[in-house]
Amino acid sequence: MNTTASTRARAAILVLALLLLGGGATAYTLRAASGRAAATGTADPGFTLDRGAGTLYVRDTASGRVARVDPAAPGGRVAGGPSCDRFHAAGPTALCLQRRPGVPARSYVLVLDRELREVRRIALPGIPSRARVSASGRMLSWTMFATGDSYARSAFATRTSILDLRTGYLVKNIEQIPLTLDGRRHHAPDVNYWGVTFAADDNRFYATVSTGGRTHLVEGDMRNWSARALRENVECPSLSPDGTRIAFKKRVSDGPREPWRLYVYDLRTGREHPVAERRGIDDQALWTDAETLAYGYGGAVWSVPADGTGTPRQLAADASSPAVPG
Repeated sequence: MNTTASTRARAAILVLALLLLGGGATAYTLRAASGRAAATGTADPGFTLDRGAGTLYVRDTASGRVARVDPAAPGGRVAGGPSCDRFHAAGPTALCLQRRPGVPARSYVLVLDRELREVRRIALPGIPSRARVSASGRMLSWTMFATGDSYARSAFATRTSILDLRTGYLVKNIEQIPLTLDGRRHHAPDVNYWGVTFAADDNRFYATVSTGGRTHLVEGDMRNWSARALRENVECPSLSPDGTRIAFKKRVSDGPREPWRLYVYDLRTGREHPVAERRGIDDQALWTDAETLAYGYGGAVWSVPADGTGTPRQLAADASSPAVPG
């Protein structure tokens, strides 16, 4: 009698344990599936770029996902977008760069629509660094670190790509573009490009080229596939909405600690001036409107007037990669 009861009790315990283990496995599976969904670039239902002109989107540091800045939401944002290491959006297009696990470094380039649905995926080597979409949403560019992971170090190499969504044509590395420097065709094995920004005609673009230990602002022409250097000591250019000014990083120190200041260059007059941000900015600034810049610093997104007046203002803590899709 006792033996029978003991056997039944052990059987009941075994059944209960199996149920608990099964429930745990189911919960784990659901959590893993949710994690995979975020990691593959899937946005939550209803999370889109269609929230009105001037809405700021950022990469939320805690979750790694794209978030919409909303002062009325808990924490001041809604983090329902895809998981990205770098993000930018304009017009009907968003660009999401995702670093993949493993060695050597590899990444995905995800092209998304305004509903943040994936429309194209490109697998490339390297670490995500810069991402930019033209105002029309047609032209996309991104920069990957091929070696190294910081512009503050001398030992790094980049690989910059341009994608034309209208034609589908992809330039995986723009280093072979014919370059005119100091009035002559320039050929050198150390040429590196990064930080592309597009003009409104989707043909002209600006970028940084590094060669011979110096950096230059270059103007590129997609149709004629050529580039010419305009001036020295310009990094990560960002063209203003009216196409007349370029915000950029200017190296003001040879030391590795905060060597850059944020400047604005007038393409018509050739004059430049620093903005009121005195700290060292290592980012490709964003024009949120015709008179204001946004950028990442110290793990947060800040803004400052482009004309050199005012003071920096924090827009979002624990964030990076600002974008205003329009």
